[in-house]
Amino acid sequence: MASTTTKLHGRAFYESIGCPKYVVAPMVDQSEFAWRLLTRSFLPPDLRRSILAYSPMFHAKLFAESPKYRNSHFEALKEDGEAYLDGNEEFDRPLFVQFCANDPEHLLEGAKQVQKYCDAVDLNLGCPQGIAKRGHYGAFLQEDWTTIHKLIRKLHDNLDIPVTAKMRILETKEKTLEYAKMILDAGASIITVHGRQREQKGHYTGLADWTVLRYLREQLPSDTVMFANGNILQHEDIKECMEATKVDGVMTAEGNLYDPSIFATPPPAGEEGREYWRGRDGKGGYRADAVLRRYLDIIHKHTMRREPPQRAPLFLPTDSPFTQTAEAEAQDDERPAKKQKFDHSTTADSNDTPDDHKRTNGMATNATAPAPVSKKQQKKQQAKEQHKQKENREKVTNANLVAMQAHCFHILRSLVSKHHAVRDALARCKAGDIDAYENMLTLTEAAVKEGLLAYHANPADFEESEDDPPATEALDNDNTESSTEAVRRCKKPYWVCQPYVRPLPKEALEKGSVQLSKKQLRKIEQDRQEERNAGVAAGGKVENVEKDVRREVLSDGDKGVAAGDLRVPKEGMVCG
Repeated sequence: MASTTTKLHGRAFYESIGCPKYVVAPMVDQSEFAWRLLTRSFLPPDLRRSILAYSPMFHAKLFAESPKYRNSHFEALKEDGEAYLDGNEEFDRPLFVQFCANDPEHLLEGAKQVQKYCDAVDLNLGCPQGIAKRGHYGAFLQEDWTTIHKLIRKLHDNLDIPVTAKMRILETKEKTLEYAKMILDAGASIITVHGRQREQKGHYTGLADWTVLRYLREQLPSDTVMFANGNILQHEDIKECMEATKVDGVMTAEGNLYDPSIFATPPPAGEEGREYWRGRDGKGGYRADAVLRRYLDIIHKHTMRREPPQRAPLFLPTDSPFTQTAEAEAQDDERPAKKQKFDHSTTADSNDTPDDHKRTNGMATNATAPAPVSKKQQKKQQAKEQHKQKENREKVTNANLVAMQAHCFHILRSLVSKHHAVRDALARCKAGDIDAYENMLTLTEAAVKEGLLAYHANPADFEESEDDPPATEALDNDNTESSTEAVRRCKKPYWVCQPYVRPLPKEALEKGSVQLSKKQLRKIEQDRQEERNAGVAAGGKVENVEKDVRREVLSDGDKGVAAGDLRVPKEGMVCG
């Protein structure tokens, strides 16, 4: 949205961009233009503006002061001044551009560079990584409310477009509420709340707390625009989150990375086409080869400014033998020619005679042979070529090309665990080497075809056995400690895009993925001692008792028991 004479704020601004319910999260080097376009492509053209997308997080000072950094990460205009990629009104709106900063002037200077090409500027208050701690930005500003207020107020008072903010929850819901109120008071039009605390990252990521988000929704003014972030693995989770938290929109990061179609409603049964696959049990999703095709076509057309290659229809097991043969021939036509064994200068011309051909290949010639090259000279030449190739690779700084390998690994995470040839080919892909990615796509299509044929021959091999306990049984367990139910719910055949379910902290500890610090070990031992004192068996939990229940169960003979110490063993209790 271009600059307007009257800047809208809050819900009026939200309504002006169409009240989007789906939000692509800001991800460092991962929510660039090509990925945003791919995500929106799974919705019909008239619904694509219902997805609000954030840019990757940019460093405000670098963005403001370094044209090289700015030009490689944000391409709003072509050389002639014509609208290009980022923020293009035709296919990249609504768009919020996110910055990390701790200096109001740097933030404002960076924001002014993009305000013509986006709908709002967002302040990152949620990044929990070590680099944010060293740079004093992101979630490591959350103790410095004065600086946060100045940053947001600076943009609110001086930009032509609104400012928004993305935050994490704090230690208590009450403190989180005060934090959110401060951000809104500073001038934020929209707040996005990640339902995890700053310490929840890596193996300690755990689950987002939707109850805190619901508490904020109920306590903040009713006209506050609020987005929720956390626990979104697949499409069905979006509706569940909105019902549980009552927020205006739902943001997802990892859910979108592993399945860019996450915001799209699955097609009706019988209308899957070639891109979408659905099994006998009703589980389905977009095929990995179909998603990769869309992605590479976007790179060809928008980033490399050339037409994508003509592609044969995606394989289906129900295709007739004639169709399959035609597809194979079309793929052969598109496949690059193999490298010649001889240099082009030594190959025979079409007008050469057989004798000429023999003489050309050194079988009968009086011409002076080239001087032999020593091994030292060969090594020197090879080193020179390798250095040249390295220089060429280092010149590729375009964000859309640099992000390709990571995106492909996310899309293919399930597939490459079985098909190592695809994994190895992808590992060799370099930024900007589109031919290498096309080769990887060809291998992926072959792997998907193999899986589809295997499923067509025996679907039971890919479905849960009747002897396996149903996924709903896992609901009886404590889902804060086990990811079993989520894995069963989300698992699909390897050729389908699907979410990555992170092991929960307890599982990571049991597997040895993480080790506790001495401080954490002391805390655990203290908790265990308290549980033993309360009469809870190993692994049990303690539940505080409501006041009314205390009065009922405390008899005259229990006068020595402090009311605050009355706790009930919830698990591990022996009855009888």
